[in-house]
Amino acid sequence: MRDALARRDVSEIYRQLRRHGVSQRQIAASTGQSQSEVSEILKGRQVMAYDVLARIADGLGIPRGYMGLAYDGATAMRVAKARNAPDAEEDESVKRRKFLSHAAAVTMGAAVFGAEDSSWVPASAQTPAPARIGMTDVQQIQAATKALRDLDYRYGGGTCRDAVVAQLSWAQQLLESSATEAVRKQLFVALADMHSLAGWTSFDIGLLDPARGHFGKALEFARQADDDGLVASVLYRMGRVYLHYQEPNEALKLFQLGQIAAQESGSALTVAVLCANEAWAYGMLNKPDQVQKMVGRTKDEFARANVDEAPDWVRFFTENDLHGMIGSAHDALAVFDPKKHASIAVAETIKCNEAYGTDMQRTHVFGLSLQATNHFRAGDLQEGVKVGRQALHFGERVKSARVADRLKPLELEAGKHRMNSDVRDLFEDVRRFRQA
Repeated sequence: MRDALARRDVSEIYRQLRRHGVSQRQIAASTGQSQSEVSEILKGRQVMAYDVLARIADGLGIPRGYMGLAYDGATAMRVAKARNAPDAEEDESVKRRKFLSHAAAVTMGAAVFGAEDSSWVPASAQTPAPARIGMTDVQQIQAATKALRDLDYRYGGGTCRDAVVAQLSWAQQLLESSATEAVRKQLFVALADMHSLAGWTSFDIGLLDPARGHFGKALEFARQADDDGLVASVLYRMGRVYLHYQEPNEALKLFQLGQIAAQESGSALTVAVLCANEAWAYGMLNKPDQVQKMVGRTKDEFARANVDEAPDWVRFFTENDLHGMIGSAHDALAVFDPKKHASIAVAETIKCNEAYGTDMQRTHVFGLSLQATNHFRAGDLQEGVKVGRQALHFGERVKSARVADRLKPLELEAGKHRMNSDVRDLFEDVRRFRQA
């Protein structure tokens, strides 16, 4: 087997597994492939793509170094981009469908696979895990997750993603430790939350496949913990990933699936978050009636929510964020009807942006960019330049690939008014920032 791994001979790897009683179905489930793909590989089809080889290694619990895959994420992205565009689009479409299927199965209570034995184990030795753990050990994982999430909010995923993955390497070892049922359940919650953060920080720096993998594991741990609120959280975050990549249909499906879990959780604030994001997705689909309906429901659920009783993950959703999400929905509609929706987007985002502090710099960049974009759409060039400059100022402090992406609409709208010298200067500065 080690020889086959070193050659990256996946056909032989699968044949070895079959000889030892592992079914094609089990291989497919572990590696995230269809049974037909596994069958083709068993018949001799070669596997060359880095992301597929890495997924196979992780799914089977094989240290990546055994297959010569121990290079960094940046190299992996370069390898992935070397594939021709039609294949890449087809692969991404398949991945979206598989994730949605996985999310539906986990959310609706289907059996899920347990924790991976060694997905995060590097070739070097690790700190030994204790033989028995208690609630204090779990609380330490939660404290580490909170501290790293604070870094993500303040400075972006690029400052802490590797640290999150390293913490996961330690935390998942605790699955092998003995513990009471209560402690083990809380461990599942803690691991789900940490995987969710790993997924979010991966997404923030442009690593889509690792993000999807972490969110998938987060869903499994959340379901093992029987925590509907956490299931809703993970589905909300993965839906936001698809919104970012301009896939509102896929995002809406995940938000609606998350809404089922949110309702089961009994948290009105969780329901409000899912409704707000559904409104945004409907805005991108140019469905103003549905936007209005979901915004109304968001306000109703928010009004009756008890923040003190809400899960920790959803307490970020304050009145600021309520205005920000309504602004985002109208910003999406303003693409199709700027006269009707740009001024509403401006009014809502002003309410949001005025209250942001230094602990939310990345979100502040997004809000300022959205506000400036809609100032231009509404014809207020002076305010558009002023607010756009603020967005750039904060954006330079944040290590996030999303910042450049979220500034694209500002660049496009400013580009329509380049006869104005101030707007032209902003346009050039935004373009340079995005290309850097």
